[in-house]
Amino acid sequence: MSEFDLVIIGGGPGGYVCGIRAAQLGLKTAIIEKRPTMGGTCVNVGCIPSKALLDSSHKYHDAQHGLQDHGIDVGKVKLDLKKLMSRKVNVVKELTDGLDFLMKKNKITVLRGHGRFVGKDSNGIDLEVEGEKKEKVRAKNVVIATGSAIIELPNMKPDGKHIITSDEAIALDQVPDHLIIIGAGVIGLELGSVWHRLGARVTIVELLPGILMSMDRQMREQAQRILTKQGLEFLFEHKVTEAKVKGKEVVVTLEGKDQKKSELKGDRLLVAVGRRPYTDDLGLDKVGVKLNQRGRVEVDPHSLATGVPGIYAIGDVIEGAMLAHRAEDEGVMVAENLAGKKGHVNYEAVPWIVYTWPEIAWVGRGEEALKEAGIEYRTGKYMFKPNGRAKAMNEPDGQVKFIADKRTDKILGVFIVGPNASELIAEAVIAVEFGGSAEDIARSFHAHPTLAEVMREAAMDVDKRALHG
Repeated sequence: MSEFDLVIIGGGPGGYVCGIRAAQLGLKTAIIEKRPTMGGTCVNVGCIPSKALLDSSHKYHDAQHGLQDHGIDVGKVKLDLKKLMSRKVNVVKELTDGLDFLMKKNKITVLRGHGRFVGKDSNGIDLEVEGEKKEKVRAKNVVIATGSAIIELPNMKPDGKHIITSDEAIALDQVPDHLIIIGAGVIGLELGSVWHRLGARVTIVELLPGILMSMDRQMREQAQRILTKQGLEFLFEHKVTEAKVKGKEVVVTLEGKDQKKSELKGDRLLVAVGRRPYTDDLGLDKVGVKLNQRGRVEVDPHSLATGVPGIYAIGDVIEGAMLAHRAEDEGVMVAENLAGKKGHVNYEAVPWIVYTWPEIAWVGRGEEALKEAGIEYRTGKYMFKPNGRAKAMNEPDGQVKFIADKRTDKILGVFIVGPNASELIAEAVIAVEFGGSAEDIARSFHAHPTLAEVMREAAMDVDKRALHG
């Protein structure tokens, strides 16, 4: 039986980053991964392939509708969906190949198969790996990094053809005529944007009264208006009670808040209502690891240790935001703590990003959350429209919003709807990490002309001294 200082169950962003950091710090490390490639959901069927499709579809849409304003006539634009999908596959392969290289470089043992606990004693923790063959390993410490799985709804079981999940939605071989999506969260908005740009009619059905309900209300409503203007159709406060495939159509039965029923017909139905922690067949009961009422592994919020000595959990499988970068930082923290260092994660500084166009990004808390907490604050806002770089790019939509403590000016939240928001939010994340104030941003140089100047103007507006608006 092979023995390791650390065994990680799951080779997604949290697991492989944890493994790399542990190996750097001298721990003999193994990762159990049941996929044939490393990277988990994120690299294989989630974050990376969806971003490749978002980028390709944006270029296609821009060639059709945006380049003319720049004096560029490309003639009749044709979509080669097969080639577009092939590019996505190549992007994923390059990254998974890169991860294989990193495993070898850091001398991490990769065990292919499904990992589960089989027992524990005073000398270590025993695990079984069921792949092409069964093998057992022993570890001094184990990190559960098994991520999450797609939530399925009753009365609409995916068939992979008409009723689909995000796994199939990133690999369709033809553009749907009418794509119906259940869920106006990140996945629904991003994949809805992809297929709308490529020519589909897209209707997004949402039980709640708006998109991205955890975001600052004023900013999410602005994003919603922009997406609606682009042509995405939204049906809010509607519940999908049933979906049936009839020939080549999917017939969706809806129930509004007035309890009136209606039908919606399309050729594809994407169920995108979220993800659940993946704890299936891990043998947690064999070692005494407990789940909470939401099916997530119970951990100490500071150390991420379970109630069982030597066993930790990170990422989607525990409470908190289901974000790859959060899992990565948790993996680093656990590895560093195991090596005797002082690992730490500041959850107040975790950024959220939605890769629609314009992009949506935020860090910290919005006005509604601050009011509920009884915290007094000031706000500053600035639009992209008057910004010189945004004008040059022909990207006028969106706004930046700063929220700062009324007494101390400490940044409590920053929200961006606009071009390159995914990159601009990094400045705000650093400021939050260092406990920075709106004045710190307002007094810092921002090169001209750049989109980042909108960040500075919004920070200045907290003190009502924006210069250009």
